Amino acid sequence: MKYLAFTCVCLSVAMAASSQETKLQIAGSEIDVVFGSPVSDGLRELVLDRIKLSAKAIVNYYRRYPVQRVQIDVSPYFGRGVSGGHASGWDGPRIRISVGKESTAADFAEDWVTTHEMVHLAFPSQEDRHHWIEEGQAVYIEPVARARIGELTPEKVWGDMVRDMPQGQPAPGDRGLDYTHTWGRTYWGGAIFCLLADVQIRERTHNQKGLEDALRVVLSEGNIESEWPLDRAIAVGDKATGVPVLHDLYEQMKATPITVDLDGLWKRLGVKKLNGQVVFDDSAPLAAVRRAITAR
Repeated sequence: MKYLAFTCVCLSVAMAASSQETKLQIAGSEIDVVFGSPVSDGLRELVLDRIKLSAKAIVNYYRRYPVQRVQIDVSPYFGRGVSGGHASGWDGPRIRISVGKESTAADFAEDWVTTHEMVHLAFPSQEDRHHWIEEGQAVYIEPVARARIGELTPEKVWGDMVRDMPQGQPAPGDRGLDYTHTWGRTYWGGAIFCLLADVQIRERTHNQKGLEDALRVVLSEGNIESEWPLDRAIAVGDKATGVPVLHDLYEQMKATPITVDLDGLWKRLGVKKLNGQVVFDDSAPLAAVRRAITAR
């Protein structure tokens, strides 16, 4: 089937001449993993497995890996966990992550940084005032993409959204997404925009299309190595879905501090907390939309 051909992630590994470099073949693209200092064989395997799993989530979401070749620089430090990620497109796509030398498999199971940075590869570079759309996409898509390959449960994804999305609401003095560059508005304000876009696209297309359909077509024309005005990306995305959701949301939110009724949105999606646990109400008006967003 054509669909399976797009979603299959073929992985192979080749050790480079230097013991500090490993080449991965991911769905027709190449990932060069370069370790900044020697690490144990066990840690190397954990890092490579994490990168391959993140790549699988990205390929499943976008139906391809975003770039033909990327270098991932791994900086080991004394400690545990993955932290300090950064992606750039200057002089070729590159991702930098810091990895604790004492990290265990459990630490890598908690890693969101690697997938987050790979999402950045899939969208054209923006000017500073539009940094929120870059980070907002990465915050929103990372857990959704991981849920779609079964790495995260829908309960985990929606529970984290309910907990964290309020950080993106405007505070006093806010001037809209383009003109308010706080951490909360850049990361979580951008994520709210992406969530609203995904939900509204699905509502207006009767759940036939979602945010990923817009972003896949954007990716077919440009990635992190490209420099686009945001208006172009929005126009391309809206044409792909057939509804002007991205344009309309941007016009509403770019220069106006819009406070979103998140509680009302969770209720419509059928997401609620009961005794500290996330439970789903499948009789909610947008329950089908919720299921489609995180469906495997």
